[in-house]
Amino acid sequence: MTKIENNADGTERRGTERTEKTEGRKIEANSGVKPLLQSPAFEDSKHHIKIYQGDCLEILAAIPESSVDLIFADPPYFLSNGGITCHAGKMVSVHKGDWDKSRGADANHDFNRSWLAACQRVLKPDGSIWVSGTAHVIHSVGFAMQQLGFKLLNDISWVKPNPPPNLSCRYFTHATETIIWAAKNAKSRHTFNYKLMKETNRGKQMKSVWEIRPPEAWEKKFGKHPTQKPVALLERILLASSHEGELVLDPFCGSGTTLLAAFRLHRQALGCELSADFLTLSIRRICSNLVQVDLSLACFQFSLDPLPDPVDRSKCASRMSAQLQLVQQERRFYFIGRAKREVIFSVLADSLDEARQKFRASGRSDSDALFIIKTETSIYLA
Repeated sequence: MTKIENNADGTERRGTERTEKTEGRKIEANSGVKPLLQSPAFEDSKHHIKIYQGDCLEILAAIPESSVDLIFADPPYFLSNGGITCHAGKMVSVHKGDWDKSRGADANHDFNRSWLAACQRVLKPDGSIWVSGTAHVIHSVGFAMQQLGFKLLNDISWVKPNPPPNLSCRYFTHATETIIWAAKNAKSRHTFNYKLMKETNRGKQMKSVWEIRPPEAWEKKFGKHPTQKPVALLERILLASSHEGELVLDPFCGSGTTLLAAFRLHRQALGCELSADFLTLSIRRICSNLVQVDLSLACFQFSLDPLPDPVDRSKCASRMSAQLQLVQQERRFYFIGRAKREVIFSVLADSLDEARQKFRASGRSDSDALFIIKTETSIYLA
């Protein structure tokens, strides 16, 4: 995620960006030179999914103007300031990462206004944006939206059915997060799939209070993110305010929930993430949904005829019956094509490196394969 830091000379820095660099970007924009969009860290052209690693402000500046249909953003909450919370029944320090540390109210608000302005630029005229947050950040977000001319549509209260208890016993238990929904400007004719939301809510108008459980265990099997959102929450947001085939952007994609929901609902997806660890988590989650392996055992034929050499088996018969005899063992690698999702090459090899060498020797390039699947087969004589 993009983060705010102080440099030695006292200037502020957002991610890898100094205030002076921001001024330079303005001059560059005035000169008509368009920033170049870097190559994505991950791309699936078949399902139109791209993830870029880096400062979201720099990436957003390179995205074409008025090209995005919908944005979901889960920016830093600025919570990691030495406080405590309850996790799994234990008191723990709140430290999500340096990107979540507060730099003061003014600096935090400047940051929110900067990335919101960048998002507003890339939104289509009738596009809309959803931003989630706690009280530590959401009021700044709402004020920045008003300053920038967004049209506020709704503030959703996401209610967590089983929130962690408040350990200090000096506040009400924090059980909600606020999600602001806003259109690009006052002229926007935003998408709202009213009938679908009413059907989802058993024939009644859906209210702005949503009770949705936190991420389930299956959503965290590839790793955890400290502010991970449940897939059910993002699916409702996408279903409510976008259509199939439209482009969804997440400037702080974290664990990749927005991109995963977009893929499941047949939307195009574009994400930005600064952390290499969270980028890897996103890619693992998405890839696990891109590949479905269907392996079938059609027929095995082998001979149990004795070898031609005379062998006295009378002494080993009792020893063989005590344990199964390994007949065959092999390790096979399947290379799945990037453009066409089928096996484009398979090979027996002792290691992945050996398999990739044989793949290249066949005349193919590493970029031809999107996935590599390894299977290990052992056949025992019962």
